[in-house]
Amino acid sequence: MNDPATIRRLYGRSKGHKLRAGQATLVEEMLPAVSVPETGPLDAATLFGTARPMQVEIGFGGGEHLAAQAAARPDTGFIGCEPFLNGVVQALGHVRDAGLANVRLHMGDALDVIERLPDVSLERVYLLHPDPWPKARHAKRRMVNHGPLDVIAAKLKAGGEFRLGTDDPTYCRWAMMVMGQRRDFRWTAECAADFLERPADWPETRYERKARRHGREVWYFRYVRG
Repeated sequence: MNDPATIRRLYGRSKGHKLRAGQATLVEEMLPAVSVPETGPLDAATLFGTARPMQVEIGFGGGEHLAAQAAARPDTGFIGCEPFLNGVVQALGHVRDAGLANVRLHMGDALDVIERLPDVSLERVYLLHPDPWPKARHAKRRMVNHGPLDVIAAKLKAGGEFRLGTDDPTYCRWAMMVMGQRRDFRWTAECAADFLERPADWPETRYERKARRHGREVWYFRYVRG
């Protein structure tokens, strides 16, 4: 039996640098308009006003990947979840500047949102450069664990994609081990280039740029829901 903590809680920071006046205004005036409702069942009509495909990004960092995906697919609804306030502020800036009407944000635990969505309702779930929790005793805190993956699998459509990006060797090995134990996901890689080169429809994140600047390798995993 999985530890409930691996199902219910997304570990991450919630505080950061003090907000500037303009950033505080975004939080006060814009965030309420694009926030995911705190309670109750969720679906595309509730979130976006019409039935449409949906995708979720878990821990979107500064929101640049989320915004780029949303701009490329205006008819798809994107839900971004991030516990870090400064990241949410940056995402709000991207949403405002690009005029994105198809993005909803949740500042908190992604699983609290994903669990409230209908089963087989998501086309993709993104988990890009998550906190690796490198110490062995913290392994249960990693999002790539069977508890969270059970939830994600239930919400993805058949043929839907779970995308994982990391530059941390420990997380890479852990993810390959855990995902290799699953029978409900199929790894799409057929050669090394498939997970060593960023796909064309995978916008670069600031974490990825930073990793490459420091000479670290980045791995791109795509798993299809069976």
